[in-house]
Amino acid sequence: MVNSGKARAHTNIALIKYWGKADEQYIIPMNNSLSVALERFYTETKVTFDASYEKDTLILNGEAVNDKESAKIRRFMDVVRERANTSMYAYIESENFVPTAAGLASSASAYAALATACNEALQMNLSDKDLSRLARRGSGSASRSIFGGFVEWEKGDSDKTSYSFPLDTNHWEDELAMIFVVINNQSKKVSSRSGMSHTRETSRFYQYWLDHVDADLTEAKAAIEVKDFDRLGEVFEENGLRMHATNLGAKPPFSYLVDESYQVMDIVEQCRAQNLSCYFTMDAGPNVKILVKKEHQQQVMEELCKVFDETQVLSSDITRSGVEIIE
Repeated sequence: MVNSGKARAHTNIALIKYWGKADEQYIIPMNNSLSVALERFYTETKVTFDASYEKDTLILNGEAVNDKESAKIRRFMDVVRERANTSMYAYIESENFVPTAAGLASSASAYAALATACNEALQMNLSDKDLSRLARRGSGSASRSIFGGFVEWEKGDSDKTSYSFPLDTNHWEDELAMIFVVINNQSKKVSSRSGMSHTRETSRFYQYWLDHVDADLTEAKAAIEVKDFDRLGEVFEENGLRMHATNLGAKPPFSYLVDESYQVMDIVEQCRAQNLSCYFTMDAGPNVKILVKKEHQQQVMEELCKVFDETQVLSSDITRSGVEIIE
């Protein structure tokens, strides 16, 4: 019997960062995090299970993936098989409408779409909460991509208690957008997983990060509740810079940021001096993301294009749509 499912999931950008795992196997984070979902960047994945298959096969953007990526997918599929109580292997066809491994969180949408497609194909009937838990086993940030809008990931302390949920924002997302300055669209030299593990284990600044991130989250949620854009922007800017500072305290130290990253930060600060509402953040990579009020989006992009090629300056609306099944 052939069992198929296809799903679309949007990627997300963390405003309050998740940095460091308390449990590597189950991907339990050291702290809660907060993200927004992006309309423009998403993954579509079709999964077909069949008793005749002898192994899992992943086709990404029309090509078979390398052995390293295949191993990650197969580990995740083993988790799926265990939960679904099946021994069938799968043929997976996935299209990423986001630069893979370029700091735009493509793994979030990829595993959220894969988990949802598996849930459909195997008729697992998982709730959104349990779907978030399943997606987390592939990539931590995928836990948040089950939902649209502003999403919090509750760290929990076990597989059952670590999951994401959407915040009630009274449609504030409709007034906001995100701009991306793609400085480097190649794969990162230091992956997110290895970077956060190395930092947690060796950085003299890591405890300072943990001591302040809960307060950042509380402040961000309070700002969202009253739609205070400047209050939100100030706290997530500080949070992102503090995360990157932990990497400089690692042994040996490392940095994802490059000269152009700091150049973008300067432009954002200059835009704010012109009363344009925008704030920056960076994940595990050199690219800079800028949350902006839609009314100022075009002006900020024009300022960035004075320095960077227009092909490097992208934008996306914030979407309130979570994962969806595609017929």
